[in-house]
Amino acid sequence: MFEEKEKMFAVLIDSDNVSPKYIKYIFDEISNYGIATYKRIYGDWTSNSKGNWKNIALENSIMPIQQYSYTTGKNATDSSMIIDAMDILYSNHVDGFCLVSSDSDFTRLAARLRESGMMVIGMGEKKTPKPFSSACNIFKYLESLAAEDEPVTELDIKTIEETIIDIINENSGDSSEMNTGEMRNRLVKRYPEFDVRNYGYTKFSSFLNTMSSLELKNNATMVKVKKSEYSIQQVYKTIIHLVSENKNKKINLGELNQKLMEKILSFKVKDYGYSKFSKLIADIKELQLDGQNEVKMKKEK
Repeated sequence: MFEEKEKMFAVLIDSDNVSPKYIKYIFDEISNYGIATYKRIYGDWTSNSKGNWKNIALENSIMPIQQYSYTTGKNATDSSMIIDAMDILYSNHVDGFCLVSSDSDFTRLAARLRESGMMVIGMGEKKTPKPFSSACNIFKYLESLAAEDEPVTELDIKTIEETIIDIINENSGDSSEMNTGEMRNRLVKRYPEFDVRNYGYTKFSSFLNTMSSLELKNNATMVKVKKSEYSIQQVYKTIIHLVSENKNKKINLGELNQKLMEKILSFKVKDYGYSKFSKLIADIKELQLDGQNEVKMKKEK
């Protein structure tokens, strides 16, 4: 059996927008994906401000690319790095690129490389604009890799939990479970900046264990949506009772949802395979939802 060939990456670093203290973490991280065959760093090396980068580039066998600042206020480094990236792309010698910068000017470059079938890993400080991080297949915050600052939590855990439940409900059929590795890959595709280290964890399984609506199975190889102690029939019955006892005959959808959660404290509509509360209501044949988002009992024929 032949071993799968390791992917080759071009690592291109914008020295104007990244601190030299992250260099070790940059190459440690890229080694998780493949081999850095091109290692280049761009900047004006005649400038005194590049003193810290010069020794680090030498120690790590990174080729410094000289780019003079011809015009004040214009970032010539960006243009040089973009031209080099396209030359490397057309050489057909790499499988992907690692673009290290906190500058949104590389957003179009990342998108263009992806259009050509390249895997694009972005790395930058947490000040990196969203358009650049979203344009990459994967984006890593350097503060998280270095673990020098507080965890970066651009995406709140509640949003991630709801997304996981949606993915399971949409793709797992009746089993309500999914392989944890596949789940992690789907999350990264949806949120390129997602990394459990942003939340203070080293393992994806440990991160999943914090979510009350999920449970791990088979030595943490599978993630499953927990079943509610209330059946869907019990939920239907409770909703019908709430609507029928309402003296005004009609009840607002949002108010009904709130009253239901007061009766069933653990109620979450997504636990029952629905994306919206209104869709659950539509499946209760005794009820009618009008265009004003008000629910009432259907008249008996």
